[in-house]
Amino acid sequence: MKLEAEDVTVVIDGREVVRQARTACPPGTMTALVGPSGSGKTTLLHCLGLLQEPTSGRVLVDGTDTTGWKPSRRRRFWKDHAAFVLQDHGVMEEESVAFNVTMSSSVFGHRVLGDHQRMRAALEETGLGGRDDELAAHLSGGEKQRLAIARAIYKNADVIFVDEPTASLDGDNRAKVIELFASRARQGCAVVVATHDDEMIASCTARYSLRQDGGQVGETPDQRSAGESRRAPAAVGELGHG
Repeated sequence: MKLEAEDVTVVIDGREVVRQARTACPPGTMTALVGPSGSGKTTLLHCLGLLQEPTSGRVLVDGTDTTGWKPSRRRRFWKDHAAFVLQDHGVMEEESVAFNVTMSSSVFGHRVLGDHQRMRAALEETGLGGRDDELAAHLSGGEKQRLAIARAIYKNADVIFVDEPTASLDGDNRAKVIELFASRARQGCAVVVATHDDEMIASCTARYSLRQDGGQVGETPDQRSAGESRRAPAAVGELGHG
């Protein structure tokens, strides 16, 4: 699934947070949205994920203009195609690890529903194997982050939207989380990451830079596979003003 922003501008409380952003996130790539705090990384991520409507410009999903999509159609996109790994992990701490992956249970909540084999495979892939029945509240911050990724793997999402995934992780967990996202991209998923982590950025196949004044400096994708180390990238022309 390919996502595109075409001249996306977002104005919040009279301030231009994102200005004329143009970027494309094809399948099989991991795109980093980068810039200082307040530059609009998360806002652009939310626009690409259809969580926020641009003030002007448009977002395309597989070439289809999403402008004017009704809430029901956006919900269908989220349900059928998208997964989100946000800063709060989206983990229900009072529920089991298994429930947090399948997000489905019997009427009275006594039994986790869904494909248990696929659920366990997702937990194994994220290093949480054998912890199905454990309360999510018992997990560390890094483990909760990986649990959110396990949910995306279980869902087999076409696109994963990620906000500052490594901000509070130690070195070991950071490397594990980065490799998990890179692995999803290598399997054909489009991964879009708002981040300021140099290691995360270096693992991405493309980078789109935003400035604090709302302008952007874009970079075209290179030919590396996701997760491959990269040298200092060469910037291309400026997009936007200021």
